[in-house]
Amino acid sequence: MPNRFEAKVAIVTGGARGQGEQIVRTLAREGCSVVIGDVLDDQGKAVADDLGASVVYTRLDVTDPTDWAQAVAVATSTFGGLDVLVNNAAIYRRQLLEDETVADLDKILAVNLHGPFLGIQAVIPAMRARCGGAIVNVSSLAGTTSYPAHGSYSMSKWALRGLTRTAAIELAPSNIRVNAVLPGNIRTDMSPTTGSADTPTGLKRQADPQETANTVVFLASDDASFVNGTDVIADGGSLLG
Repeated sequence: MPNRFEAKVAIVTGGARGQGEQIVRTLAREGCSVVIGDVLDDQGKAVADDLGASVVYTRLDVTDPTDWAQAVAVATSTFGGLDVLVNNAAIYRRQLLEDETVADLDKILAVNLHGPFLGIQAVIPAMRARCGGAIVNVSSLAGTTSYPAHGSYSMSKWALRGLTRTAAIELAPSNIRVNAVLPGNIRTDMSPTTGSADTPTGLKRQADPQETANTVVFLASDDASFVNGTDVIADGGSLLG
């Protein structure tokens, strides 16, 4: 396995399980030192312990600027710098618009949108100190099309694409690339149809978390050095129908 990330350091939010864990493991296999940021302490520590000294866990509530400052401090003090941020942490809920409350909406936006916003702000100085970096925001297919009972979730994921573009424009002079991945249905605990064979995609199946992790890791790598401010849709072709 080529060490595309040798001597590089990443923070991955929501890295304690599911899609985030697979991103952490893929980065680590390719030589990256990784800080797992999550609120699932036991699971996050278990993943870090399993992967060895190049991976550490820190508690990170992505809605808390103080936690973000601490996560960046852990990366720089433990591994010497910061090159990559993967904004993966998210929460998901199905609810009809007529049943949605402002409190429900605020809870979704706090994690899925405010979290990446705060993360981007937090990592800029450390990435500038390394003369550049890469930020990958994990959006969703719900950020480019519509589904019933996805009002607040879709709002957060559409808005994350706008944040991605603005950050890409503003940070390009600092050689910090910002891109978004829009996964389709992934086989994780968060998926509403986990285990279903009736996934309406062109490939007629759910994605394995490794497939999405590969896309995220590509955008974070120097292989994507001229890719900036774009969306990569990884949906198995479900938008073709």
